[in-house]
Order: sequence, then C-alpha cells, then structure tokens
Amino acid sequence: VQVVESGGGSVQTGGSLRLACVASGYIHESGCMGWFRQGLGGTEGVAAIDSDGNTDYSDPVKGRYTISRDKAKRAVNLEMNDLKAEDTEMYICAAARERFWDMSASRAMRFMVSHDFGWGGQGTQVTVSS
Repeated sequence: VQVVESGGGSVQTGGSLRLACVASGYIHESGCMGWFRQGLGGTEGVAAIDSDGNTDYSDPVKGRYTISRDKAKRAVNLEMNDLKAEDTEMYICAAARERFWDMSASRAMRFMVSHDFGWGGQGTQVTVSS
C-alpha cells in the first residue's frame, strides 16, 4: 500500500490550504482514512472520515478544517481555512488496514497515529506565518 500526500506549503495567518491524499494498493475502497499532524508539540489526530462518511475533528481545528473523500479514487482531501501559526506542522495522511476498514471516525482520531492502524504517507509540511 502506498499513501501519497500533496498540497502543503506556506501561507500567512488567516489563509487557506487544501491537502490531498491518495492511497493505492490492497486497501478497502470505503476504508477509514484521516489526517494527523506531527511536530514539536507531539502527534495528534486532526480529522478522520469513516466508511459511512461520518467525520470527526480535533478541537483546535473544528469549524476551520473540512475532510472529504472520493471512495472510487481512495482519496481524501483536507480543506484548511483561517490558518493559525499553531497549525504549522507536518501533516500525514493515514489509511486503515483491511481489518480496521470500518472503524468509526471518532475512534480513528485516537488510533490513526499508531502503526497498527494501517499505512501513512511521508507527510506534507504546512507553515503558517504572520
């Protein structure tokens, strides 16, 4: 399985970015997918979407980020608005392995940072400056 992210970059405070992720290989078409971020402050789940299309977000990004998916393409996107300096992190896309494909979005928020969850990409850097 290969997971590839794109769309990171540098923006000013209040700006927007759209991250994209595509998973390929032996992976359930409707499997749970999400984004987590990694930086000096640690690793945290940011957004997740499950097989039913339910979504969940971490408190710091609620109302500003939107996750969406294209099942046929095994792709998820993350629309990020009103970006803040504290959003500066490496963003990593995660795709659930087959046995976790129907994990709920809320559970995936906690579990996706674990290697047991499935596969993750190399990440894409988001930098927000004033």
